Amino acid sequence: MSTPLPSSSSSAAVRPLRGAGWPAWSREPLLHFALLGALLFGADHLLSRRANDPRTIVVGAEVDAEARQVFKAARGQDPNADELAALRRVWLDNEVLYREGLAMQVDKGDTAIRERVIFKALSLIDADTKLPPYDDALLRTWFEKNRAKYDQPGRFDFQEAVLSGEPSETDVRAFVAALNAGAPGDAQAGLRVFKGRPYANLVQSYGPELAKAMESATVGEWRAFSSRDGLRVMRLDAANAAQPAAFEPLRGVVLQDWTDAVLAEQRSAAVRALAKKYTVVIEPPSALRPLPPAGAASQQPGGAGSAAGSRVMEAK
Repeated sequence: MSTPLPSSSSSAAVRPLRGAGWPAWSREPLLHFALLGALLFGADHLLSRRANDPRTIVVGAEVDAEARQVFKAARGQDPNADELAALRRVWLDNEVLYREGLAMQVDKGDTAIRERVIFKALSLIDADTKLPPYDDALLRTWFEKNRAKYDQPGRFDFQEAVLSGEPSETDVRAFVAALNAGAPGDAQAGLRVFKGRPYANLVQSYGPELAKAMESATVGEWRAFSSRDGLRVMRLDAANAAQPAAFEPLRGVVLQDWTDAVLAEQRSAAVRALAKKYTVVIEPPSALRPLPPAGAASQQPGGAGSAAGSRVMEAK
């Protein structure tokens, strides 16, 4: 036998019991709003902690989008449900291996991994670089400050006769006189021929004194030039004077060089700003450290002598 439904009168009698035991302030809408806000805040905080948890792996929309893009590029169509599930499985396996590898520090000492991480970090920095406004006046000023990059340097064709052994100054000058008199020099010395050597190369190879003397040398005449390594027997065959560059024909090149320089400065500044988060310890080169005596006990890291010769600096 079914239980009869309560009548309207009995329902009215029960209704007052619904709020029994609860104070009147608990039914305020403002309180309900505050409790709902606290609940949402707690849920958001929990989700945020899970997102930053290294033990939590989220296979979500970003993974699916990348999987679909890779699949479509290879097959020419979107993956079906089974194929997408397989792609998710592959991504999850790779993510697990990646995190486990980092946990085991397999990236330590691996130059390829280090360079790839550096490259990706630098790419993020490059994305924030931006060229300032420029005009021809700015480019001309930069061109003049860096004119050495664009001017054509003076170039020299010359020969050098290298005497064997350790000849004295008298021997060298006598050999020069014989060469200028027409005597063949290849029987007494090895002959070296140089073409189109720039002035800076002469300074680097022989020293500024010889380079300066070469500018005023007579073409076709053997001379004993003073160099940083002693006397050199040389003959100038040809000299091409330096040619200053003009801005207009090189404007495109100058613009590209200026762009590269400005972005490089911004990149370096960004890296230096990041470096301020670290304490940098500068140690002396290992070659300058004295070796410990044979049989001497080595000090443990962090001991009294481990920081000797080192200096700690805040990154600037």
